[in-house]
Amino acid sequence: MTRILDGKVAVVTGASSGIGKSIVERYLAEGAKVAVFARSAGPLQDLVAQAPDRVLAVPGDVTVRADLERLVRATAERFGGVDIVVPNAGVAKVVSFADSDERAIHEQFSVNVVGALQTARLFLPHIRQGGSILFITTFLVQVGFPGLAIYSASKAAMTSATRTLAAELAPQGIRVNAVAPGPIATPIWSKVGLPDDVLGQVAANVTSRLFPGRFGAPESIANAALFLASDAAANIYGQELVVDGGYTVG
Repeated sequence: MTRILDGKVAVVTGASSGIGKSIVERYLAEGAKVAVFARSAGPLQDLVAQAPDRVLAVPGDVTVRADLERLVRATAERFGGVDIVVPNAGVAKVVSFADSDERAIHEQFSVNVVGALQTARLFLPHIRQGGSILFITTFLVQVGFPGLAIYSASKAAMTSATRTLAAELAPQGIRVNAVAPGPIATPIWSKVGLPDDVLGQVAANVTSRLFPGRFGAPESIANAALFLASDAAANIYGQELVVDGGYTVG
């Protein structure tokens, strides 16, 4: 039985947990070979164990140019060309605007914008005709959420880049799109910098606006990432698919 991504090669950064890991597992289930990249080497080896002949693990940091260049070299040597690039690595911190000094801004923009764009740019010479770049943005681009001005701004930059690069790279046979996750049950929520009691209250408030009555599963984002990277989405360019449980509807 033919799987959707048979014969395809994908690259996923931030692959050690959450949405990134779920995307990798979904791509593997559909036959892809995947180069996985993250700062935590241990979880990457767990992914290798799932399909040793189809997973290449490269530990590194998207903010370090040498690490990204090593990822590109290793992927090209192991798999040759690339069909799908998912610059998923990201960081979110709840910081009031008054406290958002240069360091706070740089921390999130260096990963969410510079890291994502450089990942895509460095792989550009290796992306085959008909290939796809898939950025991960956020539903917060469409709503205001106190304390996340910098994070939301960094993702808004990627929303804009998605549209611009779709137009720029289409003549090269490369599609560019984005998935905008809503509230998803991943480890990133515990790392935003809020005390547990405040985090619980925020989660309760958010959940009250979700149509299913619960945070989404990472698999819902992986399914969207599969569709947009597949040949079924061959006529889709520069779009941002919002997967948010209805949060932005009302």
